[in-house]
Amino acid sequence: MEGKIGQLGRILEEFNRLHGSEAQARILRVEGDEVIMEFEGSFCATCGLYDYFDDIKWEAMDFGLEIEPVEVLEAEEDEFEHGRYVVKYRVGRSPSLELPDKG
Repeated sequence: MEGKIGQLGRILEEFNRLHGSEAQARILRVEGDEVIMEFEGSFCATCGLYDYFDDIKWEAMDFGLEIEPVEVLEAEEDEFEHGRYVVKYRVGRSPSLELPDKG
């Protein structure tokens, strides 16, 4: 998982670069094959909230890492269209195509 943490750091850097005006993400903790992330920001009103959580998954694919949001653990919103969400992800490997042995 140690190498995956480094990959996740780069994935979050890219996510924050692309979405920084609307949302910032950070890793709160790693537990086995699960990662708990916090998202905070104003979030685009025309975008679906869960699209932000899925964007981490799509960014990870570029790094050959499979990560899937599985549960929103906390959700806080205020009247100024600002929110904080804690999301649990399952981390795995991207499936690879294996060719059968010709032996």
